[in-house]
Amino acid sequence: MLKRLIDFFASAFGLVLVAPVMLPVMLLVWLQDRHSPFYIADRAGYRGRNFRMVKLRSMIVNADKSGVDSTSANDRRITGVGRFIRRFKLDELSQLWNVMIGDMSLVGPRPNVAAEVSRYTEQEMGLLEAKPGITDISSIVFSDEGDILSGSEDPDLDYNRLIRPWKSRLGLLYIEHQGVLLDLALIALTVVAIVSKRRALTALSAILRRLDAPDELIAVAGRRTALAPHPPPGASSPVVAADLRGA
Repeated sequence: MLKRLIDFFASAFGLVLVAPVMLPVMLLVWLQDRHSPFYIADRAGYRGRNFRMVKLRSMIVNADKSGVDSTSANDRRITGVGRFIRRFKLDELSQLWNVMIGDMSLVGPRPNVAAEVSRYTEQEMGLLEAKPGITDISSIVFSDEGDILSGSEDPDLDYNRLIRPWKSRLGLLYIEHQGVLLDLALIALTVVAIVSKRRALTALSAILRRLDAPDELIAVAGRRTALAPHPPPGASSPVVAADLRGA
């Protein structure tokens, strides 16, 4: 109940606070192609219930019809205004609306499309036991997801091999230890990461140690080594292309 009250009042206040920035950007998005500045995305929410997530549109119209769910930094579907939107996470701020109406929380595992959820292992299904959030531990660690996938010939495959295994583990760790104090810390570090990701990761590593996270997970969260293919939690081997075609 306390988490919901915080979510409601903070998101309502946040929408008012960011309106002076969001409204001009919405106009710029509309002016570039005369289409809605919003992208309404179907996502799997709490316990798998679908909801419609509101995002400030950063890509061309009908970009989702390409069949590619993961987006690299050099994706040609991203518009000029969209690059600015993604740089400052404005597409995430529009999700304050979803938080206010109760579909999402300020902090929680990032929501996925149904196709990605269908690939979850039994262990990963635990990610659906909390409301999805605007930010969480993995949002800080992988805030450069587009750069990680930049130049990839198969962004969806590389996402599932390099990012998903750790993103899921961090999400499950959050659910195990979720609480108001942790939420406030993650919100603060999300802001810090926009200015200095290294400082945010250093502080985040200290939090993970207090949560008794495995050393391997702390090392990956620190992002001081290159990401390598790894199995998702509950699987014995990394995802291969055939796994994606069969989902």
